[in-house]
Parts: sequence; structure tokens; C-alpha cells
Amino acid sequence: MSPYASILRPLLFRLDAETAHHLTVEGCHWLGRVPGAAGLARALYECHEPRLRTEVAGLCFDNPLGLAAGWDKSGRALRMTESMGFGFAEIGSVSARPSAGNPKPRLFRLPEDRAIIVNYGLPNDGAEMVARRLAAHRPCQPLGVNIVKTNDGPGAPPASDDEILDDYASSVALLHPHAGYLSLNLSCPNAKGGKDFFAQPGNIAWLLERLVPMAIACPVFLKIAPRDADAEHERVLAECEPFGFVSGFCFNLPPGKPETLEFSVPRDRFEHQPGAVAGKPVESLVNRCIAGLYARMDRERYRIVGVGGVFSAEDAYRKIQLGASLVQLYTALVYEGPGVVKRICHGLAGLLERDGFADVAAALGSAHL
Repeated sequence: MSPYASILRPLLFRLDAETAHHLTVEGCHWLGRVPGAAGLARALYECHEPRLRTEVAGLCFDNPLGLAAGWDKSGRALRMTESMGFGFAEIGSVSARPSAGNPKPRLFRLPEDRAIIVNYGLPNDGAEMVARRLAAHRPCQPLGVNIVKTNDGPGAPPASDDEILDDYASSVALLHPHAGYLSLNLSCPNAKGGKDFFAQPGNIAWLLERLVPMAIACPVFLKIAPRDADAEHERVLAECEPFGFVSGFCFNLPPGKPETLEFSVPRDRFEHQPGAVAGKPVESLVNRCIAGLYARMDRERYRIVGVGGVFSAEDAYRKIQLGASLVQLYTALVYEGPGVVKRICHGLAGLLERDGFADVAAALGSAHL
């Protein structure tokens, strides 16, 4: 067993899930200020495999494995997250105004399912504060910024269409100069205030039209709902077609509790608990969505970022074969610790070599051949 699994995880799991998450992020924040800590982390966790180097949307990545949004919500641990072996990291979701998120408790572990239930409701420090942090940081790898509509809390009145669009536009204006790429979260499953807005035909194009005057210099990805439906994929692609700054897509968590969830506690305890499930139980749905979208999209223009249930090199490789140019993880950190990044990278390089692929790009979409 790794030191994390044998020592640190048992200690963290004695705490409630949100407290453990908060302490981990804050610990990384302060470690990043300790001279030599980031360098030591790199020595421990980085994997130098030339076969894993890849280029996506004009950005260069040392490896295709990234930290998903949701772990570092406000960019407080930037120096350490880029020292943990990832090829890139994505912070957020960040909203135009600061948000406290949903009432606690709002994060729950399901260990036997290798899953968590997330009902955070997008707590973050707001776009202005995050923009200041990013302006003071000099990234050494691509840094994504995930943007979402502000969650004003359960008692807030519903936002108008213009208020939703203005909220996104305000965040984009503040954050795009400091981002390696933007990810527009259009389908957050665990916050009120416009969560179904972009399921309505025409509204994605309406938002993108608002962003045209900004002349966004970085790639833009859309984080969309994981709907395994050809018509939905075709609708999204049609709405994006006129907007050349859209570089690709990522699938969000599905709302509700998937049928693949076995539950490691009595089912009635969490079955009606608000929130979305992250981890292994959503893997099959997201993989079907990746394959479906890849089969229909313009592969010269768009790229897919695959996330959902990545715990091993085989999990990451499967997403690449189905059509994901990049792969993200989050839940695996909870159960496996930071060492999982290096293990996946070494394993992925071995799988590429086994199958005769010179690099990640050569394996991309190979399941469709």
C-alpha cells in the first residue's frame, strides 16, 4: 500500500468529506509557499514519458492527464497542483460574484462505489478575486478556468435570461486574459439558477454571440450535460458551428443517482440526497457520450476532454480510444492520493507502446476504426 492509502487516507476519512477536502486544498496552498516544496513534489510525482506529450487546441501538454475542476475551486493551490505530475489543471467553477454554495453537509463519500456525492453548489471567491490570483501566478503548464453562473443561494429569485448571460460574460471578461483555456460550465447539476437554461435550443449560441466582441485569445471548451443522444450532440454542434473560438467539449456529471451505483451504505440514506455522483458509477455513461460526440463532430476543429471514473491507466486509455484528447480526474485523488497521477501516466505510456502508438494523438479515436 502507498503511504497515502496506509497512513494519510485513514486520517482524512475520520473527518467529514468537506473538512478533509478543505484541509487538503489549504495544505497545498501553504505548502506552495514553502521554499523547495514544489520541487520536491515534482521529483516525487512527475512522469517524464515523451510518448505522452501532446498538443491540443494549440496548447502543449507534457501528458494528457489533468486535474478536473471542483478540487481547487478558487485557484488557491496553483503552485502545488502543477507540481503533482499532471499535464494540466482546471480550477473552478468560478462565478461572477462570490458564492457560499449550498447549505452543509454537501459532500459525501461512497467508498465501496469509489464515488462521491457532490452538492457543493459552486462555492468560490468570485471572478475578480480569482483573476487577481491568476495575474500574480506564472503557470508552467496549461491552466484551465471553469466558469459558471453565480449560485445566489436557495432563497434567491430565478435569474432572467439576460442576467444569466451577463453573469457568464462578466466572468469571461475578467478571466480569459489569465487562462490557458476556458471551460464554460453550461450544465451544473447541483445548483439552482439557470441549470437547465442551456438545454433549451438556441441558448448556447446566444451566449457565444455575447462573447464574440471580447476577442478571446485562449481556447474555449463547453462543459455540457452527459446526454447519450445523437440529437443532443447534433444540436450542440450546430449551435457552436459559427463560433470559431470554441475548441471542444467536456461532459459534466449527470444529475441524480445512476443505476450503476451500488451504495456502500443503506441506499435510502443517499438515494434522495441532493447532488450529483462523481467517480466510477458515471464512467460508462460518459464514455458513451464521448464516443457519440466524437463520431459526429468535426475532428479537425474540435477536441474532447474526458472526465468521469478515471482511476487507472486503462480507464484513461479507454477514453482516449473513444475520442478524448485529454483526460481529467478528481475522485481518484480522494481514494488513491497524488501518487495515482504518476501511476496512470507510466501505465498509459506502456499501453501506447504495447499497441504500437507513437503518441497519444496516434491512439485518439482508435476504438472507432
